Amino acid sequence: MSQPLVGMDLADLREALGPHQPAYRARQIYQALYHGQAADLVRISTLPVHLRQELAEHHSLGLPTVDRLFESTDGTRRYLLRLADARTVETVLMPEAARHTICISSQVGCPVDCKFCMTALMGLERNLTAGEIVAQVLLVTRENQLLHEAGRLNVVIMGQGEPLLNLPNVVKATRILLDPAGFALSPRRITLSTAGIIPKIAELGREPVRPKLAISLNASTEEQRQELMPITQKYHLKDLLAACKAYPLRPWEKLTFEYVLLHGVNDTDSDARRVVKLLANLNAKVNLIALNPGPGIPYATPLPERVASFQNIVRRGLPCFVRKPRGLDIYAACGQLKSNSQPALEPSLPPHSLPSPPPQTPANPSDSNIE
Repeated sequence: MSQPLVGMDLADLREALGPHQPAYRARQIYQALYHGQAADLVRISTLPVHLRQELAEHHSLGLPTVDRLFESTDGTRRYLLRLADARTVETVLMPEAARHTICISSQVGCPVDCKFCMTALMGLERNLTAGEIVAQVLLVTRENQLLHEAGRLNVVIMGQGEPLLNLPNVVKATRILLDPAGFALSPRRITLSTAGIIPKIAELGREPVRPKLAISLNASTEEQRQELMPITQKYHLKDLLAACKAYPLRPWEKLTFEYVLLHGVNDTDSDARRVVKLLANLNAKVNLIALNPGPGIPYATPLPERVASFQNIVRRGLPCFVRKPRGLDIYAACGQLKSNSQPALEPSLPPHSLPSPPPQTPANPSDSNIE
């Protein structure tokens, strides 16, 4: 079986080439893979023909294949990608005029079992490799002619999986995506979302090259959070907030707290006031997400006026934004990724399941959707 090159860093490439090749050849291949986004090993023009042929004989690029592509009426694209072992994973492109956002997965499925998330219904199949994480970005940018648009691109590790439970591969992929000689993404434009794996938050904070951090809060009390997110029975809310307080933010950085609003469950004004109190001592902002519905999810989406009331209370204490739902009609919105081959929502959803949050005027463009 050929060895995939995507996911290799410079040291890996030098080892793969062997001692008979000069070190600069590894740099040429590295730049061709990530900056040039090579589509074919035999067409890497900076390499001699014999080396291209040798690479093609012993290696593959390592990109997944597009099993199915679903396109939303709002322009969102959901890619069902088939990996080398035939498992599938999902990646979503959300195009906008000023920038594009790619939502990538870190695992096939997810072990966290959040009760409002369709991905949780899959369970965990396996971790993705660093190459499979990077390859999602490379494939989507190439498919959509976004080559060299890293300055207008956001990458969010918010698809299938809990990234902190696959931290070595996520960190390696992040280094490649942020490397100026690699994909050259800005550190301000990549965000990792976690359910709150406390020891791994500290571990991520020690990494010199890392994404921004977003925490899925989703509740205003310990009891409520344990009911909605069973993994928090192990990782308690007070300890999570202490870990967030200790997290080494960069000078330009805030923590993001994500809060999925569930009709009649965690969306009251009292919940909003408790959220302000919980986060009062943190350099943070809040992204509200009105539940994105789906089969097997036993909750409903709150009405727009309830979302607006919650936001108005929270923003008295800290910045608070409503995340605009994208791709609802193709199961591409936050919490809907389930390696789903269905192209559209089923008609039997509750009457107010399709969220329609009030229009927002965010402080900067990157706050209008996923950051």
